Amino acid sequence: MDPARLKQLLVDVSDGRIAVDDAVRELRDLPFRDLGFARADTHRHLRTGFPEVVLGQGKTAEQIARLLVELGRGGSTVMATRVSPDVGARVLEILSEASGDGDAASALSADSPSAPRYLPVPRILLRGPMPPPDATRKPIAVLSAGTSDIPVAEEAAVTAELAGNRVSRIFDVGVAGIHRLLSQREAVEEADILVVVAGMEGALPSVVAGLFAKAVIAVPTSVGYGANLGGVAALLSMLNSCAGGVAVVNIDNGFGAGHMAALLNRKRTT
Repeated sequence: MDPARLKQLLVDVSDGRIAVDDAVRELRDLPFRDLGFARADTHRHLRTGFPEVVLGQGKTAEQIARLLVELGRGGSTVMATRVSPDVGARVLEILSEASGDGDAASALSADSPSAPRYLPVPRILLRGPMPPPDATRKPIAVLSAGTSDIPVAEEAAVTAELAGNRVSRIFDVGVAGIHRLLSQREAVEEADILVVVAGMEGALPSVVAGLFAKAVIAVPTSVGYGANLGGVAALLSMLNSCAGGVAVVNIDNGFGAGHMAALLNRKRTT
């Protein structure tokens, strides 16, 4: 249950539009719902301002679908990350089959903004509409060093958008062609928080932090050749950055970076 829905429920009770017993039934699953294989955290949005996100990796399609349905009860938009294309297709089948049987997965046309959908580049499943961006907040910019880093960058961007942020995507601006970054100076300057995603040697966050007076959230990726060590080389480079204002998340953790950027941006306004 998101804070806006809870507030409306309490207002409806106060105004007599909803009976107390009906409200109690809506609230009975706080703070979590036991599904047997998982405890869906229905209270997380109220505690942290961000709904629980399902990590699809290691879960079956049936488990992911059930979690998306349970967490989305009441109209909340929910997301699953790290979902492979075949599992994603199966989840969409399950949700489509459930849409006609009257349960929480309500019937939706395929082109509806609320329809379950799979985003193949970041490997994300979404159920429900994306919230409108809050125009009072400054935008978040997500930069990627190379094209191969875009899946992690997109994971960060979609996560930040799920929290109601405007996000600008500035991709393929790595240090091997620094002029590409400099050509995007105006777009970078418009943002107040920068998520910088890079593999290989992981130099881009240091360069960006040295050029712009912005908070930089650095994301190392596992993209690179043998000595990249699956992203460890980029991680160590970012942790040892000589530029100030660089914070580092784990390897390939676009979700963590997008979530952190959203939290930092909650009280920033234009």
